[in-house]
Amino acid sequence: MTEPPLRYLEADPLAFRVLNEIGIIAQLSRPYLEKSTPDGLSGAGFNVLNHLARLHGAWGPARLARAFQVTKGAMTNTLQRLEAEGYVQVREDPEDGRAKTVQITKKGLKARDATLAKLTPQIAALAGALPDGLLAELLPKLAALRAIMDAARD
Repeated sequence: MTEPPLRYLEADPLAFRVLNEIGIIAQLSRPYLEKSTPDGLSGAGFNVLNHLARLHGAWGPARLARAFQVTKGAMTNTLQRLEAEGYVQVREDPEDGRAKTVQITKKGLKARDATLAKLTPQIAALAGALPDGLLAELLPKLAALRAIMDAARD
């Protein structure tokens, strides 16, 4: 069955259309991710591991919750699952004994890398279906949009 052409209302702002497309892309990519994670690792858990792998260092649960725009309770639940699998280490903050810090473990890095390796064929197929250079052109523009939205949320 052929999908109908994507249509927006003429009054829909361009920024809304762009954000809508990004949201649909995120929704369409979620099943690929969830099929590629090892047992015991959810898509949300992978996203936390990927975040910690990219940005390094120890993060507090509250800071992670803000970064992912979820409640502290939701982040605590995700972190407990990750810790139970050995993917992260949660410790007392040495500077504030009441707070906690979270770091990715070697096992967590391996799980993140294994998920990415399993995703690679789908990612390669996607890249191959796009015009040459499109992804390289999109990346800095999407990163700029993300940075603006990230700064505006606080």
